[in-house]
Amino acid sequence: LPPMLIDRIHSPADLKALSLEDCDELAREIRDFLVEAVSKTGGHLGSNLGAVELTIALHRVFDSPRDLLIFDTGHQAYVHKILTGRKEAFAELRQKGGLSGYPSRKESPHDLVENSHASTALSYAHGMAAAIALRAGRNAGGSGVLGAAPAAERHVVAVVGDGALTGGMAYEALNNLGHSSTKVLVVLNDNGRSYAPTISKLSGSLTQLRLDPRYVQFRERMRHRLRGLPGPAGSVAYRSIRGLTSAIREVVEPHVFFEALGVRYTGPIDGHDVAALEQALRRAASWEGPIVLHVLTRKGKGYAPAEEDEIACLHDLKAPRVATPATPADEPSSIPPPYKRGESFTDAFTKAILQAAEADERVVAVTAAMPGPTGLLSFEEHFPERFFDVGIAEQHAMTAAAGMALQGLKPVVAIYSTFLARCVDQWNLDVGLHRAPVVVVADRAGITGDNGPSHHGIYDIVQALQVPGCAVFCPSEPAEVAPCLKAALALDAPALVRYPTTPSPGPLFAPGEGLKARLLEEGDGEVVLVGIGKLARACVEAARLLRRDGIFATVVDPRVVRPADDELIELLSAARLVVTAEDGLAHGGAGSYLVSLAERRAGRRPASLVLGVPSTYLAQGRPDDILSELGLDGPGIAASATKAARRSGIGSGAVRHHLAAGGGGGSRRSALARRRQ
Repeated sequence: LPPMLIDRIHSPADLKALSLEDCDELAREIRDFLVEAVSKTGGHLGSNLGAVELTIALHRVFDSPRDLLIFDTGHQAYVHKILTGRKEAFAELRQKGGLSGYPSRKESPHDLVENSHASTALSYAHGMAAAIALRAGRNAGGSGVLGAAPAAERHVVAVVGDGALTGGMAYEALNNLGHSSTKVLVVLNDNGRSYAPTISKLSGSLTQLRLDPRYVQFRERMRHRLRGLPGPAGSVAYRSIRGLTSAIREVVEPHVFFEALGVRYTGPIDGHDVAALEQALRRAASWEGPIVLHVLTRKGKGYAPAEEDEIACLHDLKAPRVATPATPADEPSSIPPPYKRGESFTDAFTKAILQAAEADERVVAVTAAMPGPTGLLSFEEHFPERFFDVGIAEQHAMTAAAGMALQGLKPVVAIYSTFLARCVDQWNLDVGLHRAPVVVVADRAGITGDNGPSHHGIYDIVQALQVPGCAVFCPSEPAEVAPCLKAALALDAPALVRYPTTPSPGPLFAPGEGLKARLLEEGDGEVVLVGIGKLARACVEAARLLRRDGIFATVVDPRVVRPADDELIELLSAARLVVTAEDGLAHGGAGSYLVSLAERRAGRRPASLVLGVPSTYLAQGRPDDILSELGLDGPGIAASATKAARRSGIGSGAVRHHLAAGGGGGSRRSALARRRQ
């Protein structure tokens, strides 16, 4: 077989000698490579299949890394990684210690920023271009600020795609680019989608022309007359006028919108034609000021399953999961069985919110361009008038939900945990300050794995606890999602319901109810393990391991961190040692909050150990592996609890009877235990 072109590309310089026919062949080879590689490791497939020719053209026209290429969102940079010498690393894409699924400064000088969250590139570009101009002396018309002679021109190019231009931050940057006349080339990679068909898509949302009374009156007169034409001619003519008005919207409105901001607009052009792209890029790069080049691409191009996926075009392809080995027969039967794939937390939420909406017409759903991943597609289908997708605009989503709540609705804002950081101010002041009953549902909470440090959902509990009066629900298994959502919607106050995306275990115990905690394992009351969220199961395993060392721990699933169950706080205040475990930040999280309540109740601080995620940036890897490394699995929690118990003089003597075996109950029996019976 002849050598493949893709194997000859080790840097962008290798692209320069290729003919246009070679570029077309290279594009086909890259698509084949991406499909094969991402099918094995998982990753963002659809967006990269659509950006192949565009990325080839960018690297043929510009000189990276001297010219600065910024990709927004960063998950569309796989082709960029291939063309900058990282093809072989795709075997370890999104694996521990392997290639990042986003631009990574430590991987390559061609990756300038680690922009894994959307709508940031234009702000980066503005700052970089301003610094380049200042250092080159272009702003002052003389030598650079450091006294150096002006250097040869460097281009700043921001590739904005997958709905990133629906984010408010992008519009703030556009406004500043136009006002300052900063030279930045914005390549608008318009595939009409983000994770799903884009809400507030540029070509569909810029309404200056459509709101012009003269245009509206003319359009309606023409439609009325054409509808009245007899026979097929009327139908054809009517469809034609509709096509014409759509074309006007697509071509004229972007021009009007961008140039009103002081940003020149050109396009749209075919984003799968390398020759046309190169010509357009060179012309746009010569413009002295900010300019938008509008490029039309097809997400998932070249791969039939992606092109036929109407919802997400195989946006994020999941890697095949290796089944967890069954517990060997000689293992102690007291250890809970390994995880079994069953209903996911997201699936449970889908059912729960449908039930809530059927029971109460005030329930509405709000999301920020994530209806599919957060489980709201069924809600949209059943209650379209009560479904709101605001695009990549988390700040707006939160404040709009506050407005809905203040007018009597019961909004549920479904969002990834990591994206909550983008709207903490709105959560605090627009929701919390007004005590607006908005229920925030944080999917992908805790350690999420292969998307790396930007996507771990470890901040949501800390953030929620800083919002006065915000209830915090942490369902530990899918069966707990419905009762937690029901209880949250019943409150006349803000609430957070957070859960992970990891494969769900089988049922642990009967679901709880209301705002009450669940007693999972009954011990002698001296040591209490508090398992928050998914770590409740790990605490059950830890307690059963502790029995071997003569420590008979009580295990509690709080379910609701705030307002905490009074009987839970009573149990903690009477214990000699309290160990809490959570898959969120330890500092300022649920464990430290519950321990502080117990201290206030007892008038003393009980010996305590708060286990959780440290304040650091965690690399990509399998969630269970990361939790194990952090000591947040059953054996890790047991080991930490044993050391803490020894320091407190617990469990060092003979093995004592414990309540589950029927001995030693007496007055130490907690209200939770009595309630369980």
